[in-house]
Amino acid sequence: MKSPDYIDFKAITALFQHAHAESRNFLYEYEVYSLLSKSGAETPPRAHLLVRGARVSDEELMAIPGEKAVLKIVSPTIVHKTEVGGVRIVGKTAQGVRSAQRRMLYEVPENYAAWIGRNPDAAPPSYRGLGGQALVAAISRDLKGVLQVQFMPPDSDTFGHELIVGLRRTREFGMVLSAGLGGTDTELYAQRFRKGQAIVAASTAMTDGQTFFELFRQTISYKKLAGLTRGQRRIVTDEQLIECFESFVAMANFYSPDNPDAPFIIEELEVNPFAFTDYLMVPLDGMCRFSLPESQPACRPVGKIHKLLHPERIGIVGVSSSRRNFGRIIVENILAQGFAPENVTILREGVPDQSGVRCVPDLAALPHKLDLLVVAVGAAQVPDLVEEIISRDAAHAVMLIPGGMGETEDSRERAAQVVARINQAHGEGDGGPIFLGANCMGVVSRPGRYDTWFIPEEKLPRDRGKPYRRAALVSQSGAFMLHRSSQCPELVPAYMISMGNQTDLTLGDMVSYFKDSDQVDVIAVYAEGFSDLDGLAFCRAVREAVMAGKEVVFYKAGRTPEGKSATSGHTASLAGDFMVCESCVRQAGAIVAQNFNQFQDLFLLAETLNGKKIRGNRLAAVSGAGFEAVGMADSIQSDDYSMQLAPFAPESVEEIAGVLREKRLDALVSIVNPLDINPAADDDAHARIAAILAADTGVDAVVLGLDPLSPAMHTLADTDVAAFDLHAEGSIARLLPEVVRQSDKPIIGVIDGGRLYDPLRDVLMAEGVPVFPVCDRAVSALAQYIQARLYADLLRGGLG
Repeated sequence: MKSPDYIDFKAITALFQHAHAESRNFLYEYEVYSLLSKSGAETPPRAHLLVRGARVSDEELMAIPGEKAVLKIVSPTIVHKTEVGGVRIVGKTAQGVRSAQRRMLYEVPENYAAWIGRNPDAAPPSYRGLGGQALVAAISRDLKGVLQVQFMPPDSDTFGHELIVGLRRTREFGMVLSAGLGGTDTELYAQRFRKGQAIVAASTAMTDGQTFFELFRQTISYKKLAGLTRGQRRIVTDEQLIECFESFVAMANFYSPDNPDAPFIIEELEVNPFAFTDYLMVPLDGMCRFSLPESQPACRPVGKIHKLLHPERIGIVGVSSSRRNFGRIIVENILAQGFAPENVTILREGVPDQSGVRCVPDLAALPHKLDLLVVAVGAAQVPDLVEEIISRDAAHAVMLIPGGMGETEDSRERAAQVVARINQAHGEGDGGPIFLGANCMGVVSRPGRYDTWFIPEEKLPRDRGKPYRRAALVSQSGAFMLHRSSQCPELVPAYMISMGNQTDLTLGDMVSYFKDSDQVDVIAVYAEGFSDLDGLAFCRAVREAVMAGKEVVFYKAGRTPEGKSATSGHTASLAGDFMVCESCVRQAGAIVAQNFNQFQDLFLLAETLNGKKIRGNRLAAVSGAGFEAVGMADSIQSDDYSMQLAPFAPESVEEIAGVLREKRLDALVSIVNPLDINPAADDDAHARIAAILAADTGVDAVVLGLDPLSPAMHTLADTDVAAFDLHAEGSIARLLPEVVRQSDKPIIGVIDGGRLYDPLRDVLMAEGVPVFPVCDRAVSALAQYIQARLYADLLRGGLG
């Protein structure tokens, strides 16, 4: 992405160099104005620093235009100047400016000291432990002076006429651009307005000025600035906003940890607010922090993930000869999945193994290099074992099952040493082995014919011969994956991978591998936190997967402070800011779930509807239960998605009327959308009407309530009443799958009934018909899925 020609990166770098030479990692406000002028900002105000202790002539004080002067305290420690009397507007006379300057130099330290007394936890580190006159003196010593700034009155001081634009370096996603409602209440707006209305954010590595503007266009801020609300007029052009965003994106990507040639890294750059004067964007306040670039670790040899998932030779450390420990259960599950026992080796001294699998005493005795080594010993043994695996080049891939490594304060230093040794190996030769885990549940690879989960068959029965779907489930939490497998046996991905705490391999690595896999069309990811810059790598891989025609379903845990604490304790990695994460991943093209149920539902839809065409968001809703038909209509819109009820074509209305006449229901049913076809409608009526609507060119998807309690429907298993038998000829269990196969549009079933109807759900699911227990959940999931598919089409068409 080419940077705009009007940005003077050499001059901006010089600003950072000057500040760094003064042992500063920040720019003063007047330096931020200079930075903005070098970045192409059209109207930075004129400013003049009144250095503390210096004599300033009347001519200098009067040189800045205007009848008024804005005075701002300049201090490296005072962030919120207004709260401590650090901002004043005075008449522009030499006497007035001098008087206000002197008063501020004495009053601001006292005000700030009082503020610190009320908010001791917010005190800068250099002021902690100080109080009284000692604190006031310390604050006063840090004052550089007062900044005299040109007063540029805004066109309006009403709500919404100030804009915040900011860059922030995030650990996971690198540089992030945000924009929205500005001013002193920005944080309040972000908390109180519904998602995406007050402020929006995006990864600068994956956006540009125009694309970000399209995101910003959805906010209240844009509607106010563009004069789209009652009684308002436009005060800024779209072109000005795009140019501003374009400039910030270019600066972010130049001064980015992702740029190996970056002379400095922008940690934070914020203008809050931009005000608007006669179609000019005027920055009224600005701050910037920066740092020096850091060296990046060597790249992981992610191509070896193929060996991890499709090994020819597997070794296992930690198999007990006398008890059924985790290692023993892993051996049982590997063999039960169909992996050839002659290609398995147990590393253990002593007697031959009861399974008949070959044993060798240690790594030195291995007759060949392993494709995969499964480590199921205590965490204390792992560091030395990792060193030996690397030094002997014993395996292409290693799975670290044990927890406790890096999960607690005591173990973090040793875990860091292990990570350093692994990274060192990645920079040598062929990159050394890759490591999955630690604190890893393991892997089920159906194409690779092995299962290393340490859950016994008795606790989690596996239907190992069941056909699997072209999907991968990648989960940072092994327990999350286990519970989904137990609760949702209808989800049958080819691969299920527990990532653990990402000692080495990351979520981004896995998506990067699967985006190119010919075994997978759908990738589902449960994340708790990303490694450094791996959120950005993840988003890039998601975008590439989507561009290749694949679907990615994503759920991020840790959206609240409490949730963040829980995920940090579990995986030893910090959860990132949820709003930034969700925004970046969604814009990359993933389907983002808001809760566990949504994740399951969206994964199911992605598995079963991947081959269907999505042409639009026009829904046909059908049920014999009146409440269900209305409930579908009530569920087509939310903050996250929007569908519309399709108008039925005249031909469809005529055909449906024919079915209703034949079933003697015509006097009871009005043909409208949603369509309540009456509890007396039988299996044949449900299936035929679904087929008619699926063939309607004005309908993009069909949700069909199957009325399991209706006496007219065949919905029961193990019954002596033929009229209720779901296996009977002409039952909905036989008819609906054929309708689904004949249509290239999504057709979703709803079975709102108790456990008595689980067999009907199972039969339909096995035939590729997605079925939901309640109608609103069905419509919600389908709407989100369709919206994401349509956005993916935009990306592929070059419009994203």
